Amino acid sequence: MKTINKKHSGLLIAFLTLLLVIAAVSFIGWIVLKPQPIMLQGQAEANEVRVSGKVPGRIEKFMFTEGMKVNKGDTLVVLSSPELNAKLMQATSAEDAANAQNQKANKGARAEQIAGAYEMWQKAEVGVRLAEKTFNRVQNMYTDGVVPAQKRDEAEANYQAAVATAKAAKSQYDMALNGAENEDKMAAAALVNRAKGAVSEVESYISETMLLSPISGEVSDIFPKLGELVGSGAPIMNIVNLSDMWVVFNIREDLLPGIRTGKEFEATVPALGNKTVKMKVNYIKAMASYATFKATKNNGGFDVKSFEVRAVPVTPVDGLRPGMSLMVNYEGMK
Repeated sequence: MKTINKKHSGLLIAFLTLLLVIAAVSFIGWIVLKPQPIMLQGQAEANEVRVSGKVPGRIEKFMFTEGMKVNKGDTLVVLSSPELNAKLMQATSAEDAANAQNQKANKGARAEQIAGAYEMWQKAEVGVRLAEKTFNRVQNMYTDGVVPAQKRDEAEANYQAAVATAKAAKSQYDMALNGAENEDKMAAAALVNRAKGAVSEVESYISETMLLSPISGEVSDIFPKLGELVGSGAPIMNIVNLSDMWVVFNIREDLLPGIRTGKEFEATVPALGNKTVKMKVNYIKAMASYATFKATKNNGGFDVKSFEVRAVPVTPVDGLRPGMSLMVNYEGMK
């Protein structure tokens, strides 16, 4: 009887052991084969402006260094360009000359010239009166038959010539009195405006030797060194706007269902001690063909493309900087 009970007890223990082994194997298999949560990784980016100058010059002074905060309109860099100063001097001299010509045209002839023209006119008038008297005397003598017709014609011609000379002298006097013609005055004024435009152009170029910050932000990069020569349009420094940031996720299209513009989700920032931040999707666009994630045509599927999904913080995140990673659980994003 005892032998039978021991046999039954051994079978029970073996059965229970088998059940425990099966349960353990099942639990381990469940853990091993359990689907892992899909984690999506994004990278923070910010609006960055590259500062460059219109005119070539030598770096004379940096007003800020990398990492410093700047406000819109602050002077960032001072360039030295002696050539522009020389051009400004030339343009200013040309403007002075044009102003002098314009004043001369508006003023007219000098007082001495006007007086000389008047005296010449008066002299011609005296000649007219003398020629007229001589002609009258010769005409009377011709009428009396004292002188021939030739003498009478000569006296008349002298009289007519004196009248014409007086008219010409009067015209010269009027011209000196009235000054330059309207067309000449307009031409002189146009030359002044042209010279002023040249001065304004050079002054605008000189103003470009002091580069101002187009935005408020932080100096992220400075490319040339102090004293280096930079060309027109050459980049000098970058300004990053930390208040205008977003996060870029590259997501396969088979993970896009549920992700849409306006969708809000939570993400963690490892660089900030796994700080949780709230994000909002504001941009979805297919990436270029070279960004195809994987090819599945050989097994009857399709090539899976990647999409660029951008999200912006719902509220400003203190400490978030470009380049930081953000981790998102896919289940919480869709």
